[in-house]
Amino acid sequence: MSFIKEPEPLQMKEEPDEDDKPQTSRLHQSQTEDNREAEPPAGSSATPITTETDGEDCGGSGPVRNLNPHRHSHPNADDEKASGSSETEVIDVLTGEKPFSCDVCEKRFTVEGSLRRHMRVHTGENLFCCDVCGKRFIQTGHLKEHMRIHTGEKPFGCDVCEKRFSVEGYLKKHMRVHIGEKPFGCDVCEKRFTVEGTLRRHMRVHTGEKPFSCDVCEKIFTVKGSLRRHMRVHTGENLFCCDVCGKRFIQTGHLKEHMRIHTGEKPFGCDVCEKRFSVEGYLKKHMRVHIGEKPFGCDVCEKRFKDERSLKVHTRIHTGEKPFCCDVCGKSFIQTGHLKEHMRIHTGEKPFSCDVCEKRFTVEGSLRRHMRVHTGENPFCCDVCGKSFIDTQSLKSHMRVHTRAKSFSCNICGKGFKETGQLVIHMRVHTGEKPFSCDVCGTRFAQQGSVKIHMRIHTREKPFACKVCGFRFSRHESLKKHTRVHTK
Repeated sequence: MSFIKEPEPLQMKEEPDEDDKPQTSRLHQSQTEDNREAEPPAGSSATPITTETDGEDCGGSGPVRNLNPHRHSHPNADDEKASGSSETEVIDVLTGEKPFSCDVCEKRFTVEGSLRRHMRVHTGENLFCCDVCGKRFIQTGHLKEHMRIHTGEKPFGCDVCEKRFSVEGYLKKHMRVHIGEKPFGCDVCEKRFTVEGTLRRHMRVHTGEKPFSCDVCEKIFTVKGSLRRHMRVHTGENLFCCDVCGKRFIQTGHLKEHMRIHTGEKPFGCDVCEKRFSVEGYLKKHMRVHIGEKPFGCDVCEKRFKDERSLKVHTRIHTGEKPFCCDVCGKSFIQTGHLKEHMRIHTGEKPFSCDVCEKRFTVEGSLRRHMRVHTGENPFCCDVCGKSFIDTQSLKSHMRVHTRAKSFSCNICGKGFKETGQLVIHMRVHTGEKPFSCDVCGTRFAQQGSVKIHMRIHTREKPFACKVCGFRFSRHESLKKHTRVHTK
């Protein structure tokens, strides 16, 4: 029997048995080197990709494998199928076609091996285990990346800022910060993002979706990381400690913000009034002052607020909730700040002083109002008579002159008052309460103003003088009575 001599290029396709390897041609060695990338890893069932010889040169349309130099035979059906599949996968990569689809979630893949790996997501199969912490992974590549957490290895570095990353994908995402690339855009508000995952989380703002819930208090969160941080509230875990004062924090970001108290750093500045802030969130809230934005509204009275916290505090007016209580007198307050200010009544602390007359105040707002006495500023004007006042409370009190309204009435005797403060003082008539005492003689009074008047007995101060005869008095009422002597 005679054999047909095959063309030389066909020899590149030859894959000899183990016994024939010493006789392998240099051409075959070259082919093996070239195709090494196409070979699957050990233990993989993926079919190796074989470089095909053109059909016209080989005298046939299909690839030829396992060709013995001493005999010639046609490729069997299995070989043809495997080689054809490999060729198809290469073409699919080039064309972008994804012929392999998941029966569970319908996600599509270019390569069958990718589909097999993906199926482990649904089956829960985690073949690759970490020797250090026991965590398991679907792919060996994921395990390799995970091991860098334990080793601290960060092989991928940014050429611009030299920041290093454990995963190459993180570096690619990071580079968008420098080049300003934001390829992912929101269809609702058109806000753009550097990372697709950030866009997905952002979309929950529009959909209101909060898929992560706390098992303890059932509070729900948009982001899983927020839930993890929240859990520290229940566990009491405070991982991050201030080196200066020892205060501990749940989040490292909170510690960074806290450190600015010690350093005095205020990196966030307002473009309108140049006021500076230590926290970016404070700047965002402040900007609403300039633009007049009040996005948070009360469901009861429809009053609107610049931030959510102010709304939360405001709702306590309607609910009557006063969660902050004074340990000394038992008085309760809506805000913790009000309690702090109230405690200064018991301690006598007055941390705010006037630069002009050195008068001291318990509350900063009182100092601001007092300064208008020196500047003559009366920014609050009556729409009816045009009279101006130092503060809004004085204007409100004045407006009752026009309306003759006495909105606050006593539950015991029915007497009406224009101001709630007047009602509080009046109630002491019924209760007999006298919370203010003289430091000299111990006499007690229902009103603080009465203590000031009483103290003039001890100091012999007489601030009220008659313009006619110059006679002086310790009380304004005494001066009024005296002036009648001159008018008779």
